[in-house]
Amino acid sequence: MTAPRIDTDTLRRLPKAVLHDHLDGGLRPATVVELADAVGHKLPTTDPGELAAWYFEAANSGDLVRYIATFEHTLAVMQTREGLLRTAEEYVLDLAADGVVYGEVRYAPELNVNGGLSLAEVVETVQEGLAAGMAKAAAAGTPVRVGTLLCGMRMFDRVREAADLAVAFRDAGVVGFDIAGAEDGFPPADHLAAFEHLRRENVPFTIHAGEAHGLPSIHQALQVCGAQRIGHGVRITDDIVDGKLGRLAGWVRDRRVALEMCPTSNLQTGAATSIAEHPITALKDLDFRVTLNTDNRLVSGTTMTREMSLLVEEAGWTVEDLRTVTVNALKSAFVPFDERNALIEDVVLPGYAAAL
Repeated sequence: MTAPRIDTDTLRRLPKAVLHDHLDGGLRPATVVELADAVGHKLPTTDPGELAAWYFEAANSGDLVRYIATFEHTLAVMQTREGLLRTAEEYVLDLAADGVVYGEVRYAPELNVNGGLSLAEVVETVQEGLAAGMAKAAAAGTPVRVGTLLCGMRMFDRVREAADLAVAFRDAGVVGFDIAGAEDGFPPADHLAAFEHLRRENVPFTIHAGEAHGLPSIHQALQVCGAQRIGHGVRITDDIVDGKLGRLAGWVRDRRVALEMCPTSNLQTGAATSIAEHPITALKDLDFRVTLNTDNRLVSGTTMTREMSLLVEEAGWTVEDLRTVTVNALKSAFVPFDERNALIEDVVLPGYAAAL
C-alpha cells in the first residue's frame, strides 16, 4: 500500500524547524525592487514576479559559483540600517507564515558594510529587525524563535573578526557561527584559529562542507576544525557503498552529527541530480541525523512547505518522515537544551500528532 497523499495545506500547518537559511538569499522580490529604487541600484527587472523568475532561472545553472553570484542584488539593498531592519523583520514573518516555529538565520556581516555601517552596527541592526519580526509573529498567534549564525567568508580574510562578533553577541541573539562561500580551494582549516577561538569561548559552529567539495572537506570540518554540524554534507554518500558505512560516514551517523540538507539548492548547484534521488532520503533511511532546509528561499524559489511537498511527491516521504527531520533539527539547534526540548514536546510533537 502507498501512503496517503499529504495536501499542501496540511504541510503548511505542520510545525517546522530550519537550521540552514541565508538572510541575503531570502528577501521578498517586492522588497528588493523597492529598496533597490531607494538606493539607486539597477536590477535585471523591476517587476517583482519577473525578478523572482530571474533569480530562479539564474540559480538553476548547476554551478555553485554562479549560484552565489546571484546575491549581488540582494546584498546591494542590505547596506543601510533601513534595508537591514526591513529584510530581517520580513524574514521572520515569512518563516512564521510558512509554519516555522524555530529557525536559524545566517549571514556574513562583512558583506553589509559598504554603506558605512560597522560590523557591530550590522549585527545590532539585524538583531533589532529579527526581534521586531518575532514580536509581530507572536502577536499574530504564530510565534517563531529565530537565532542568528554569523558567517565568515572563507575566501576572504575577515573570518576571525566574524568569530569575535559571534562571541561578543552570544548573549544578544547570536547562537552560533559558520563559514560560507565557495568551498573548492578554500578549506575550512585555513581558518583554524577562528574555530579554536570559538571552541575556547563555548560558541557552537557549523561549517559548509561536502557540497562542492567531497569527503576531505567533511573530514576537515569535523576532525580538524571541530564543527558540531555540517552544512549540506551530501557528499558523505561517497563513503557509503551498498549500505556499508566507511569510517567517516560511521562517525557522522554514530555521533549524531546533523547534516543540514537543502534539496532544491543542491539540485541548482549540481550537488544532486533529482529530488527523488537526493541523498537525504537514503541517509534518513540509514538513520543519519538529517535535517531539511531551504538554504536561500528567494534564490531557490522555495519554502519549507515546498521542500516538504517535493519530498512527499517525488521521494515518497510520509508525515512521520517529516516529523523525524523536524525533531532532528531541534535536537541539533544551537539554543539551550530546555528551549529545544520545550519546542519538541509542546509544539512539534502535538502538531504532528494532530496531522496523523
